[in-house]
Amino acid sequence: MKKEFIEIWGDLVMIKDLILAIVLCSVFTMGGFFLAPASDQTKQLFFGLGGAVLGFLITTFIIKPKRTVIEEEE
Repeated sequence: MKKEFIEIWGDLVMIKDLILAIVLCSVFTMGGFFLAPASDQTKQLFFGLGGAVLGFLITTFIIKPKRTVIEEEE
């Protein structure tokens, strides 16, 4: 099985994990935005930001790092 990686900001990420993270964060952000009262833009902003943070936290627990760090003494 070949794993597909792409480079973003000098780091390699799997395409599947990147798409999953984008979808989850978008869904939670828009969900929070639409849960807020339509007449109050301030609450819409904060609910949307809260949804983005929640989506980020969930993403960090679902997607595990695939990096192996080896420390060598000089």
